[in-house]
Amino acid sequence: MYSPQVLDHFQNPRNAGDLPNPDANVQLENPACGDVLRLTLKTAANRIAEARFKAKGCVPTMACGSALTELLIGKTLEEASKLQREDVIAKVGSLPQASTHAAHLAIEALSAALRQINDRQMSDRRISDRQISD
Repeated sequence: MYSPQVLDHFQNPRNAGDLPNPDANVQLENPACGDVLRLTLKTAANRIAEARFKAKGCVPTMACGSALTELLIGKTLEEASKLQREDVIAKVGSLPQASTHAAHLAIEALSAALRQINDRQMSDRRISDRQISD
C-alpha cells in the first residue's frame, strides 16, 4: 500500500523534534482528519540551515514531515518557497490518492513558516531603518 520510501521515513524519521530558538515555529492541523504537523526552522544567510518536525497522525503525515525537512535543509528561502506538494510526494516515492492530504499539510506548514520568517525579517528591517534615522 505504501512505498518503501514512505515506510522508511515513517520508521526512521529524519530531523524529528523541535529546534531551540527557531526563526519559524508553526503548527497546523488538518481539520478533516485531525493530523497535526509542527515545523520549526532556523535560517542563516537567507538559507534554511536547520529544519525539524513533529507530527501526530497517519503514516503518510509523519513520512511527509520527515521528507519535507530533507528537502528544505540548505535551500534558499526563495527555493523553499517554490516547493510544491508534488515535490514532497516524489520524495516519499508516491502516495495513495487518499493520502495526498499529508503532502498538502506539509506544504501548508512550510508556507506558514516562510511567512513567519518573512514577517520577522520585515519587522527587523523597520526597526533597523528607524534606528538609522534617529
